Amino acid sequence: MATSNEHKQLHIAMFPWLAFGHIIPFFELSKSIAQKGHKVSFISTTRNIQRLPTLPPHLAPLINLVKLTLPHVHELSPNAQSTMDVCTDDVHYLKTAFDGLQPEITHFLEKESPDWIVYDFAPYWLPSIAGSLGISRGFFSILSAWCIAFLGRSPDDMINSTDDRTTAEDFLKPPNWFPFPSIVCFKKHEASLIFANNFTVNASGVSDTYRVGMVLKGSDCLFIRHCYEFEPQYLPLIEKLHHLPVVPVGLIPPKNVADDKDETWVTIKKWLDGQEKGLVVYVALGSEVVVSKSELCELALGLELSGLPFFWALRKPAAASTESHSVELPDGFLERTRERGMVWTTWVPQLEILRHESVGGFLTHCGWSSIVEALMLGHPLVMLPILGDQGLNARVLVDKQVGIEVPRSEEDGGSFTKESVARSVRSVVVDDDGKMYKANAMELSQIFGDTKLEKKYINHFIDYLEHKTKSCVHGCVA
Repeated sequence: MATSNEHKQLHIAMFPWLAFGHIIPFFELSKSIAQKGHKVSFISTTRNIQRLPTLPPHLAPLINLVKLTLPHVHELSPNAQSTMDVCTDDVHYLKTAFDGLQPEITHFLEKESPDWIVYDFAPYWLPSIAGSLGISRGFFSILSAWCIAFLGRSPDDMINSTDDRTTAEDFLKPPNWFPFPSIVCFKKHEASLIFANNFTVNASGVSDTYRVGMVLKGSDCLFIRHCYEFEPQYLPLIEKLHHLPVVPVGLIPPKNVADDKDETWVTIKKWLDGQEKGLVVYVALGSEVVVSKSELCELALGLELSGLPFFWALRKPAAASTESHSVELPDGFLERTRERGMVWTTWVPQLEILRHESVGGFLTHCGWSSIVEALMLGHPLVMLPILGDQGLNARVLVDKQVGIEVPRSEEDGGSFTKESVARSVRSVVVDDDGKMYKANAMELSQIFGDTKLEKKYINHFIDYLEHKTKSCVHGCVA
């Protein structure tokens, strides 16, 4: 390891929001930093740290897993430490608990004095604390560039709610600060939920847009899970809107490989091996998305009606304990589809399933991580966005013609039917249109699966950390 001032070992603190869709990209980026010989303090709550994948032995000495005690909020279970542990309506209470980590984080920064603190959207109070201690500050957005651009015209507008969008209907079209044609907007059933959950003050005392605005305003730079080779126009737009250097870190494709001796993978692989090549629909809506009982029923019956083989990763989120959010499947469904379908209710090695030659399409909620995994392997998509940024992601991917959205009825809150599910699945996997979706997805795999491109972005990211820290060492402002 080099020891000169030109290549001194840095200490980077990483502090993600309490959701595994955020924690895992932060964790993967931490491993890339350690791979370059720098020290990382990965900070989260005790239970979340315990749920992390095992570190590779050669990186473990460089990554310190820092466990914080999440303050208890009486509306939450004592074990609720991530969004997968709570229902969607209670996530704002988790943000209240998260804000209670401020004293512990402050103590850590005062004691350890890292060169950088890289944080998520949630700790709006952290940039000023780190700045007062002379620590370089980076906001790492795991959301796509179009989502950040959509959120607000400027940090001050986001903080003060002055960007002229005052009702849910205002989110049904691209914002007026987009200087180019765009299809990035919400649908009616999404907009009302987004407006209520993200643009209004919640139990934590602030809105999510306020958090993002404060984080953007107080940061030295924005790191983002994106690349110029895919939808490049949003990156310079963000830089212009927020007056911040924007440093894409690449798409952070996963690198985990399932153990051939792992019983779960052995069982799943045996089933997949028995299916016809390119016909299996892989279905996964993430570990934190909870669909209603009626939506679950229509999805199941739609898969049955499609006549195609399917593998359904149907994990029950810990919070899905109510009657309306149960994972009870329609009567007789498992028996009727036994010959061509498998429903798996615990963890599955998603990347290995997607790599299997029998898989011909992915029915997904359009979380950014799932999109990256699907497109790196050239799979067309059947899109069923549920929450947050997923709808915006779906609009972009439909425009790229890598798949279709399951049609929904806006008259009754965005419901969908078994017929619409069946038609969508067949259109992507076996109908003539599917050839186009597959070809376009394969073309994008040249970007999403390009390991050399990914390495280039990671190297540039590390160089940025080193250069800006080095500037501070020589008396410059970070």
